[in-house]
Amino acid sequence: MIESMTGFGRADVDARGVGRISVEIRSTNHKFLETVLHMPAGFLSLEEKIKKEIEGHVSRGRIVCVVTIVAEESHDVVINHGVIAKYLSAVKEIKRKHRISEDASMNTLLRLPGVFTLSESFGAQNKMWPCIKTMVLKATKALVGMRMKEGKALAVVLKGTAQKLRSHVAAVKARQQKVVDDRKAAFLSDEEKSSFLKSSDIAEELDRLAYHVGNLIDKLRKGGVIGKELDFIAQEMQRETNTIGAKSCDAGISGMVVEMKSFIEKIREQVQNIE
Repeated sequence: MIESMTGFGRADVDARGVGRISVEIRSTNHKFLETVLHMPAGFLSLEEKIKKEIEGHVSRGRIVCVVTIVAEESHDVVINHGVIAKYLSAVKEIKRKHRISEDASMNTLLRLPGVFTLSESFGAQNKMWPCIKTMVLKATKALVGMRMKEGKALAVVLKGTAQKLRSHVAAVKARQQKVVDDRKAAFLSDEEKSSFLKSSDIAEELDRLAYHVGNLIDKLRKGGVIGKELDFIAQEMQRETNTIGAKSCDAGISGMVVEMKSFIEKIREQVQNIE
């Protein structure tokens, strides 16, 4: 089974004696695993625990988790007197330098960042953590379920495109043999014939391309965290197809190469979303 890197999961609960907890998790494409958390004030110390729970179930993608908590137990409001003193000192400096007579109002002062903070209540955190953990795991399970569903659909599309590419490889191989056989009789010397065969020989490229197509299909069948491998295989397929196109001496083969490049481009676009 393969997973997409795109998904969404949500879980929430109203727990008596604890409060309301809501967890939303979204994931998008990313080269590596990156987890970003948005926590309410007073619960920031739980970030690493939550990251650990999420990252135990996903291997790749940019994960954004938003945790909303309305606790029944209120937090203490902390007045940052040192910050206030610095603000007042800065206000005095501004008044002196710019000759402003008006004083800063209490309302303005209270709105400044850092004047008030909420203390972290470790007692409340310990009390709420089991419930928070359950909601995180529930939301993560929903996220993974959606990623697996989309991954299954992607696998079907990729296999279909790979099969079309495989058919074109076989058709190019057959066409190339016919082109060579038809042109052999037209050459006046063995030297001309040898030069033509050397410059137009695409047998090795076709064999390598056929191998890469088969390898991609096998990887899709086995599943797992294969996004980076599939991207590498697609790059190799593109490289071989470009060489085949450059060596082509037949309009029919050139036309099929254009279609093959289109199939490979579609594959490359799709594998970018696979974990």
